[in-house]
Amino acid sequence: MSYTKFVAALVRANAGNVNKIRISPGRCRSTVASTKTREEKDEQMEGCAVVEAGPVELISQTKNVTNTPLHKIHIDFDNTQEAYRSKGNVELLRSLLVFKLCTVDFLVEKNKELMDLSKKLLGQWMFEKMMKMTFYGQFVAGEDHNSIKPLIQKNQAFGVGAVLDYSVEEDLTQEEAEKKEMDSCVSEAEKESPDADHREKKYKAHRQFGDRRGGVISARTYFYADESKCDNQMETFINCIKASGGASADGFSAIKMTALGRPQFLLQFSEVLVKWRQFFNFLAAQQGKSDMMVLEQKLELEELKESLTTLGVGAKDDIENWFTGEKLGLSGTIDLLDWNSLINDTTKISNLLMVPNLETGHLEPLLNKFTAEEERQMKRMLQRVDVLAKHALENGVRLMVDAEQTYFQPAISRLTLEMQRKFNREKPIIFNTYQCYLKDAYDNVTVDIELSRREGWYFGAKLVRGAYMYQERDRAKEIGYEDPINPDYEATNRMYHRCLEYVMEEIEHSRKANIMVATHNEDTVKFTLEKMNEMGLSPTENKVYFGQLLGMCDQISFPLGQAGFPVYKYVPYGPVNEVIPYLSRRAQENRGFMKGSQRERSLLWKELKRRLLGGQIFYKPVY
Repeated sequence: MSYTKFVAALVRANAGNVNKIRISPGRCRSTVASTKTREEKDEQMEGCAVVEAGPVELISQTKNVTNTPLHKIHIDFDNTQEAYRSKGNVELLRSLLVFKLCTVDFLVEKNKELMDLSKKLLGQWMFEKMMKMTFYGQFVAGEDHNSIKPLIQKNQAFGVGAVLDYSVEEDLTQEEAEKKEMDSCVSEAEKESPDADHREKKYKAHRQFGDRRGGVISARTYFYADESKCDNQMETFINCIKASGGASADGFSAIKMTALGRPQFLLQFSEVLVKWRQFFNFLAAQQGKSDMMVLEQKLELEELKESLTTLGVGAKDDIENWFTGEKLGLSGTIDLLDWNSLINDTTKISNLLMVPNLETGHLEPLLNKFTAEEERQMKRMLQRVDVLAKHALENGVRLMVDAEQTYFQPAISRLTLEMQRKFNREKPIIFNTYQCYLKDAYDNVTVDIELSRREGWYFGAKLVRGAYMYQERDRAKEIGYEDPINPDYEATNRMYHRCLEYVMEEIEHSRKANIMVATHNEDTVKFTLEKMNEMGLSPTENKVYFGQLLGMCDQISFPLGQAGFPVYKYVPYGPVNEVIPYLSRRAQENRGFMKGSQRERSLLWKELKRRLLGGQIFYKPVY
């Protein structure tokens, strides 16, 4: 394949990377009119650069909301009668018991061993009965699609929707997990010649961090076994999407990229994206623009062509065609996001893994050798992603792509953006996840919004604080690269509110952005409500969603739902024995959550006392 196709593919790939991008403190909204015609834009958006697929029929646009005067809405999160209207007294008692047990260090630290012992002593039937009366009943909706329907329908009756999440995981030992990770993240070329390739250590697999469950308490983890298992996991996600479509009118479903293919590709593609970002910085520095904010770095086209020719990246005629052939550079400048439209051929996925060597000025493969099977594995991963997006579209379900570790995340975000560019043309179907404990979270959000604005598709985001903090910090320190995490919880809170405020300003600006505020932090929810009141943004517009985990923070979810706000519970489901790893993490997460705040337990007691004193001993929710 020619250098033209190599560079075109890689430059496009680079535009999706947003690591270490700096954005001006001011709102970085585009003021430059596109030089393309509407037809050219539509033609550009027909294909998907990385995720190949044929055209599909889009579901209809959400009906317009009538403009009516909006009264400021105040939610009383201390009103226990409203918060627990959907719960019977037995459910309140169960919550109190489970939350109390989560504060006992010994029980939490040894929860896995204690559950195994209970199973042996009680037998399988009695063990499952006990779990359904306690931890399983609190945090898991049921064993399969049918058994979860009553809970989903009850929550819907009280204004709370569902994000279905099949939470079955392998119960691997640490040694088994490490072996699987090393086998799936190390290429054949690296196995034959470990030091032959100039890989960045952050984007290489390291055995001491091979068990990605270490230090992670609130995110499920997938380990690659083979392509057949990835196909099975894709089918599980498809069933979950169909169940979401059948269970609710406007549901969500969650997926993880590491479940859909060999993580070697995510590592390598992430490294390529980062190196091409560094290449853009190098070219900007050559034009004296390194101190500018990223979207202000408009490279002079003629100087750029001369630089690429001098570096030996390609022949002068080829370089000329890269820009004029795609009708780029009509304004005489190129910025980071303009590079998106340079791609025109990705028939060989391994061509995405070419990187510029700044010392020699030439394009070089990230790996010295790339096997045909590795090529097929990468293609199949991209095909699975595309299949899931199509099913979400066909079933009227929004698809949330979970964030993962920072050494995978550039590739995950890039692939998610590709899905958004293709499937979010009429309404938000694909949602990307932004982890606000990362130092570059705000930069990631602002650049992706700018891309959606220029290309005219609906931006969909889920904001979380993050699930991998301890693991990320330990890995950065041990291996020797910059810690990607904010210095403290207060900094993460500020980052969360900053990102949230920016997206909400974009909603006010264009009504084409959408956000899921996924948090258990009551102050953040109140902050969001204040912003909505200031903007005059009605909850019925369905632009701002709220999300909490099933079994936690009902005093936030249900008052919001009953006030008309779109709020969702993450609803895990699966057989008792197979969701034990999930339940183990919930216990660990709740230990810190409950020790840090007695609020939820005190509210539960308050409501239970109110009912008992009021003669509602046998209270059952009516819906």
